[in-house]
Amino acid sequence: MKLPFVASLFLAVATLHAETPVASTLKLSARAEKPGSTYHRNEVVTFVIKAEDKGKPLASGEVQWTLTKDGLPLNQTGKAPITNGTAKVQGRLDEPGFLQLRVSYRSNPKAAPITALAGAAIDPTEIKRSTPVPDDFDAFWTAQKDKLAKVPVNARLTPVTSTSKTLDAFDMQADCVGAPVSGYYVRPVGAKPKSLPIILTVHGAGVRGSSLGGAAGWAAKGFIAMDINAHGLPNGKPDAFYKEQDAGPLKDYRAQGREFRETCYFLGMFLRLVRALDFLTAQPEWDGQHVVVYGSSQGGFQAIVAAGLDPRVTFFAAGVPAGCDHTGMIANRIAGWPKLVPNGPDGKPNAAVLKTAPYFDTMNFAPRAKATGCVFTVGFIDVTCPPSSVYATYNQLVIPKQIYNDIPSGHANSPAAIAAMQKAVLDHVVKKQAP
Repeated sequence: MKLPFVASLFLAVATLHAETPVASTLKLSARAEKPGSTYHRNEVVTFVIKAEDKGKPLASGEVQWTLTKDGLPLNQTGKAPITNGTAKVQGRLDEPGFLQLRVSYRSNPKAAPITALAGAAIDPTEIKRSTPVPDDFDAFWTAQKDKLAKVPVNARLTPVTSTSKTLDAFDMQADCVGAPVSGYYVRPVGAKPKSLPIILTVHGAGVRGSSLGGAAGWAAKGFIAMDINAHGLPNGKPDAFYKEQDAGPLKDYRAQGREFRETCYFLGMFLRLVRALDFLTAQPEWDGQHVVVYGSSQGGFQAIVAAGLDPRVTFFAAGVPAGCDHTGMIANRIAGWPKLVPNGPDGKPNAAVLKTAPYFDTMNFAPRAKATGCVFTVGFIDVTCPPSSVYATYNQLVIPKQIYNDIPSGHANSPAAIAAMQKAVLDHVVKKQAP
């Protein structure tokens, strides 16, 4: 059974922190010694490992460790002794990137190991793009948007029961190229014309309907808000419907049509972002100033793309974003989800997909963003959307930007990271409203 996205993220974090089963009393953790876990090239990185049993430091023992370049092998492995609950491992990296430590401990040779993961940034703001922008990148996307513009929006609003009497809520369907835009649109009751900012929330990976609660939460903060699902599916269906889609036409959707830019699955997903903004910016309640796009993982992917495709976006929030540095292998780096470029039988990147990938890479949408600001989050032990890939995109931005380094986190936003994203959005609205 496929778990909901939030549950999947929780399990990913649990795995990365490698907490042992509930019955075990052993715990292992690791972290770079330097505050901020950020170093320079060739600087010695010291990782400190803590081992406990029943809440008390282990008196002795040893850990097995491996250092990688954000998951790519460095052929550096060894053992380190535990003394009074602490062990240390040192390493270095001679290029911008991330040094990752994976460490394990066994209480006895037959026991299952407990593991921990830690990451250190090495001059992360100096990570460069892995491949150039295609010469016809802008021409390709202009042509796609021109096709979309010929399709009338034809928005259909169906009232739905709101989570609050102070909010009006609707199921919203709008025509697009291919699958429709499908979402929940929520606005405060009695909102005056030209009075409220827009926020569009977009989804992480998986197959499900839109979130009424997600849109309502932002509407309660004074936005006209819409949450759209990633696939243009009808909302409010039984779980079995979405499971059938996931196992059927949307199975492994991330790889569908990736050999050609005109058939890549993400083409339709990205055009739905523009169409959703067509609808929202046509609403009389919009203040005409603020357009925010907000999402994490695949939602962060979409948020960056929306800003790069549509100059109406004034701010975007991209938590642990996917879609970064598809062609990282060209620069001997690890690519982020959806791992768009597979290897062929010869072990080399598939040539056709390698040619398609840059048209769907956040590295190439980011510098085209016209927004007045943005916020990213990045997990230093994220093995789904590795931090080196996130920084490869972040470094391409030419607008005011901020990034929250979520040092102990994997592929999830910690409460502190979520708070940083939400604060940045609200600060943007207040700042633009100020005289």
